Formats: sequence, structure tokens, C-alpha cells
Amino acid sequence: MSRFLFVVPPFVGHINPAAAVAAELTRRGHRVAWAGLPGLVEELAGPDADIHPCEVPRDLRRPPELRGAAALRYLWQDFLAPLAMAMAPGVERAAAAFRPDVIVADQQALSGALTAERLGIPYATSATTSAEFSGALAGMPKVDEWIHGLLAGLRAELGDPARTHDPRFSPDLVLAFTTTALTGESAAPPQTRFVGPALARRPDTTPFPWEWLDPARHTVLVSLGTANTDLGGRFLTECAAAVRERSPHLQAVIADLGGVLEGTSDDTVLAVRRMPQLALLRRASAVVCHAGHNTVAESLLHGVPLVVAPIRDDQPVIAAQLTTAGAGIRVRFGRGDRHAIGAALDAVLTAPEYRAAARRVQESFRAAGGAAAAATHLEEVATPIEENEEVAPTGQGEPGRS
Repeated sequence: MSRFLFVVPPFVGHINPAAAVAAELTRRGHRVAWAGLPGLVEELAGPDADIHPCEVPRDLRRPPELRGAAALRYLWQDFLAPLAMAMAPGVERAAAAFRPDVIVADQQALSGALTAERLGIPYATSATTSAEFSGALAGMPKVDEWIHGLLAGLRAELGDPARTHDPRFSPDLVLAFTTTALTGESAAPPQTRFVGPALARRPDTTPFPWEWLDPARHTVLVSLGTANTDLGGRFLTECAAAVRERSPHLQAVIADLGGVLEGTSDDTVLAVRRMPQLALLRRASAVVCHAGHNTVAESLLHGVPLVVAPIRDDQPVIAAQLTTAGAGIRVRFGRGDRHAIGAALDAVLTAPEYRAAARRVQESFRAAGGAAAAATHLEEVATPIEENEEVAPTGQGEPGRS
């Protein structure tokens, strides 16, 4: 039995894959604990989770108007760096109390990696988005240099100043919850294992009026994730209009966290505050979303093609990967109207190549092993192989490509 401490930021899309891996490790008899924001971790990992609380900055909301370089600067300088500093004392207390054999640090919970290296605890990186493997900053050397300078400053405060590797990539193991069928040839370091999406087995109890679904029509799911509530009113309204113009053969379930469509639901468009996304994906013909990594991966795991409208952060990178793979169409978030959205939906629903590409990615995801493969790789970090010991390959997870 080994002990694994998961260090996660307060973001749903980063905790969900970790929760699936943690559940698999628990099923195998290992001890698992969490360092993070208690309420959110408990909601996603379950009421029995062993949670060691960490502080987070009071207001993690970002100005919704930020885009491009301004959004990237804000993400690092005013978001990730303060989050690392705020979480670090809680992570250290969790490590002292739980005494983990391995720390599993989310790529955006930098305090996990830096605390692990300072305490001499092996750590693995949980990469819930493939954007860091894309080489997106290759053409922006000054931005890349600035980020590395910021990371060096955090290491001086929280980590081991003698270490020189990028703390976003553990030298022992990087778990990437995708495959190269979606990312293409990537800049991932050789210790990366592409395990595909990891989905928790815990049932989603979100209520939903299943009788509303019309089996004679295509069902489209529309979601902009949990972090874009203040941005999505116009776009969701245009999505609803595009679907209503196609009501004889189309219906949509729209995740409307901000309530902008409240009171407008009918037999063609159903606006809900929360949806049981995984259960609905089994019945969906297409998905419209912001190109958030989790929504894209979960859709493709079900063989469902997408229409994506990236907003910021890693979303343009994921959108580019999706369209290059042929499994979806990109529209512009700021200018996408009912005509552009409707035309994109018509294409992914009627042109067979989009669904065929989605199914190719689906097959690669299934073959990669998901939570089970990730758990096996973590077990290997917890019990290092002696230099002279020969071990047959596990066949789980797709190795990284440099």
C-alpha cells in the first residue's frame, strides 16, 4: 500500500480527472488524501475524501474582457502565482500529516510540485490540458522567458533553488489526460504518459427531465464551462436561436449557469443551471462549447463531434488541435452568430467525416487506459524499479513523444 497526496487548484475541470484516478488508487488498496479547497474537493471527490484544507486568494475571478497576451499575463502574475503562495502552507501541513509516498500535483497547483521538491518527496504532474505540450509559446521567446522568471521566483520562495527543471513537468512522471490522436505530434517531455480522459465512476445525481428528449431529433449539448458565466449571454442566445431555426430535426440542452435564458425553454431548447453531462453525451449528436479541455475530451470519448468557440487561455490551442484532427469546426466566440453556429452544426451533423474523426480519437482514448493506466504509472513512481531489475512493459498509456 502506498500513500498519494493530490494537490489541486479550485477548478472543476482540474479536480474531476484527479478524482477518477484517486478512486482507482483507492480501489487498489492505496491511501489517498487531498490538499485543496475543501468544499469543492468534497463535492467532486466524494464525502469520504480525506481533505487537508488549503487557503486560496479571496477573489479568483478574472476580468472577463481580458484576451490574448493580457489574459496570459493576468493568468500567471495575478492568478497562478498568488494561488501557489496561498496554497503552499496548507500543502506543507498536508504532507507533514499524511506523509505521502508520492505527491500528485496539478500543473496549475504549482505549490504541489515546489513543496514536493523542497521536502524531497517524489511527485507526478497531473496535466489536465494538453496546451503546455503544444509549443504555443515557441514564437514568443520573451513571454516564455518571463514565465520562467516567474517560476524561478516561486521556486526561490517555495521550492528547492538548486533544482533547474520546469516544475510544471515532473522529471519522474507527467500524466496527460489526452492522446496524440488529438494533440498531434507534441512537445511533451519523454516522461509523459498519454492516458486519455479519466472519468469518475461515481454516478451523477444531477436531476434532469429525461422525458423532454425527443428521440426523433438530434440532441445538441451547449456548454461554456464553469468559468465563463459572465461572458456567455450573447453566445448562448445565438446558439438557442440557431437550434430553433432547425427545430424539425434538432433540439438543444444548454448549460445556462448565469440564467440568461431563464424562462425561454420550450420543446426545442432546454436551458438548465446544471446538466448531467456524461449521461447526456451518450445521447448527443453534437456539442457546442468553448474548447475547454475536459468538455472536448469527454465529448470525443463518446465519439461526438464538436463546434468550438474558444475564449482564452488554452482554449485556442485545444480548438486548433480539434480542427486539425478533423473532429470539429471552430467559430468565433465574439462574432459567432446564429448563422455561423447553425452552419457549423449542419456540417458536423451531416458530413460523415467529422463523426468518423471523432470516433478515431475515441478509439485512441479507450486504448490509452484512462484512470486505470494513470494509477498504474503512479504505482511505479511509488515503488521505483531497481536499476538491475527487468520488468515487462505494462502496455498501458501512450508514451510521450519529444
